[in-house]
Amino acid sequence: MDPVTLILILFVAALVLFATEWLPVDVTALGLLSGLLLTGLVTPKQAFAGFGSDTVLTLASLFILTRVLLRAGVIEWIGTSLARRARNAPAMLRGLLGTVAGISAFTSNTATTAVFLPVVAGLSKRAGIGAGRALMPLAFASILGGTITLIGTTTNLVVSGALPTTGQRPLGFFELAWVGLPVAVVGLLYLFFVAPRLLPDREPALEDSLRDYLADLTVAPGSALADRALRDSGLGRDYGLTVVAVRRGNQTFYAPGPDFMVQSGDTLAVEGQTERILAGKSTLGVVSKSEQKLRAEPGQDGDVRLIEAVVLPGSPLLGRTLKEGRFRERYGVSVLALHRRAQNFERLAGVRLAVGDLLLIQGNAARIDSLGDDLAVMGDLTERVRDPRRAPLAVALFVGAVGLGAFGVVPLSVAVVVAVALSLIFRLISPEEAYGAVEWPIIVLIASMLAFGTAFEATGAAGVLTGALSGVLEPLGPYGLLAALFVVTVALTQPMSNQAAALVMLPLAIGTAKTLGYDPRPFIIGITIAASNSFITPLEPSCMLVYGPGRYTFMDFVRVGSGLTLVTFAVSLLIIPRVWPF
Repeated sequence: MDPVTLILILFVAALVLFATEWLPVDVTALGLLSGLLLTGLVTPKQAFAGFGSDTVLTLASLFILTRVLLRAGVIEWIGTSLARRARNAPAMLRGLLGTVAGISAFTSNTATTAVFLPVVAGLSKRAGIGAGRALMPLAFASILGGTITLIGTTTNLVVSGALPTTGQRPLGFFELAWVGLPVAVVGLLYLFFVAPRLLPDREPALEDSLRDYLADLTVAPGSALADRALRDSGLGRDYGLTVVAVRRGNQTFYAPGPDFMVQSGDTLAVEGQTERILAGKSTLGVVSKSEQKLRAEPGQDGDVRLIEAVVLPGSPLLGRTLKEGRFRERYGVSVLALHRRAQNFERLAGVRLAVGDLLLIQGNAARIDSLGDDLAVMGDLTERVRDPRRAPLAVALFVGAVGLGAFGVVPLSVAVVVAVALSLIFRLISPEEAYGAVEWPIIVLIASMLAFGTAFEATGAAGVLTGALSGVLEPLGPYGLLAALFVVTVALTQPMSNQAAALVMLPLAIGTAKTLGYDPRPFIIGITIAASNSFITPLEPSCMLVYGPGRYTFMDFVRVGSGLTLVTFAVSLLIIPRVWPF
């Protein structure tokens, strides 16, 4: 069979599978790569070159560096700091959206959305508006920010990495900012003033899927809580924690009021979700006494894990408190908090354990693995632990890598790989978690599609398609061609991944532009912006994160996202030809 016909058949089959998601996108990409190899359309060297490309290494390293920032609590600290200083909640929500867009320009928009989701939900509740008015703008703001820099989204990096194979120079680090920044600013204005009129005013569904724990936390010397009234502590407003009791020496104050003054050395019995307890523990200067004692014991160095474990029938712990059961001595781990379906207790230390109690446990990995038959591990929550002591080093490594790469001191791929190596050396992240931070389906998709792009050009299939497109689109002129390619790319990003849509459209756009005598650069930029801005459906990962908690319907995204897409389209068509002439 003619190679052009063969690759077009594979191309159409891949498009159908990407759109229907009958198979995962990475499996489809691997299948496409296998088809190219079996039919001889690419050599093994060409097929596997993408897996060792600068683009893939840069992406993997950025996934890990983003996780390092999350583990150090940097992004979460920014959100809670802004929320703590809020005076006018609606205005602060707008400020948070701007902050989200700025952070998303340099980190994963999905991770940024995940970190800010509880913060924005809390602020919306405080402002007296439904979460539905705030959470979709949060996701959209993170997507808008991704169009500002080369590392803002994986799509930008994928396009830049694929350009050399088409004879074009890669994207500059801030090249997209000429259009991405105006798009983000105008898009945020849309989210501030237009979207609230279109969004539903629904209560959040966050509480439906998150369980509350009870924890005993002691106020350490120098804590931000010392000598402050509970109303000024931010425990409830900023961290979503309820103080159910305070122990001071031999005294216990039950259900303390908002004017209760907290003192250094007080032990607070607080109730809240896992992430909120961990965030408060890491930033407010409160400590778990059992955790402190455990760390002081020998043999507790190494990989520390955080897990949920349930108390099993027949456990020797049943009917005993943690102290009576000598929990720390028996298992060599510490209990940070406890969850019981019907909570009726006001201090963790006094709770007698029952079958089904969930314990939040932290300790050495080897001790966790040998808990025995008394407890069943239900889940590993290690990724949720935040260690702000490592934040300065984490920020220094990330900013240093991005700065060196952005200003061309060293290639970006070299800078981020070195930063990852230093993160591992300084134990900002464990090797296991570093591998887990990489989104391997995206890596496989990109590497496989890079090989497809090579075959698409080499067989002449790109020339056949671009020749056909040129005849249809030539009467539209350069502006019409840019608009048509933008619209088609946006349409493709709805059923398939942004990266796949960009890689499918890129050779067609470049070939068509060359055939018609235009500079391909404006069309490359247009496709990149169009592929990154996916607002019309909730299929974008950032949108999926808020879909349930905001209690949205599919049509909510169509209604609000269509307007934002039109705004993005108009601003892009206005600016791109002026910065990158045809």
